[in-house]
Amino acid sequence: MIPNKNKKKTLEATVDEMRNFSYAYIEKYSPSKQQLKTYLLKKYLKLNSTGINKNNIKDLIEVVLEDLEKNKFLNDKFYSDSKAKNLIQRGSSINKIRNYLLTKGINDKYVNQTITTIKENNEDQDFFSAIKICKKKRIGPARDENNRPLFYKKDIGILARSGFDFDTSKRVMDIDKDEYLKIINLL
Repeated sequence: MIPNKNKKKTLEATVDEMRNFSYAYIEKYSPSKQQLKTYLLKKYLKLNSTGINKNNIKDLIEVVLEDLEKNKFLNDKFYSDSKAKNLIQRGSSINKIRNYLLTKGINDKYVNQTITTIKENNEDQDFFSAIKICKKKRIGPARDENNRPLFYKKDIGILARSGFDFDTSKRVMDIDKDEYLKIINLL
């Protein structure tokens, strides 16, 4: 006898399947709550054979996400802190970090706590991040002294697109080569 493939899944089996998808996704990507929610929603909207009313999928996803948060598999506060630390090491500005976390669906409360912690740990974080960008892209004080005046506007634009305000960008661009090298050696 051929088994019936259109057999409706039970609610419990669907929740277990959702948890398994979630565990695999968390293990591979370590996402925020919103990213996992989006992933599960897309996954289950693609599947036509789930046998569950599509309106109930959101409720099931919420149940799974709450369970994962309760069991500490998902933690937006930890996600916010770890991503911010990673972005600081790359030389991102505080504005860029804030926007990145907000686009990932992190709660404003966690974003503000993370930004406050960054500012408490280093009063002038944007300045040092701008120095890192200059080193990475070889702009501003990292350029040859003869070319610095020619590329001044272009370099200010690069720093502005990286999320630094004008005062910080101007301060970095006006640094002497010797002072720049001293700061780079400290970083």
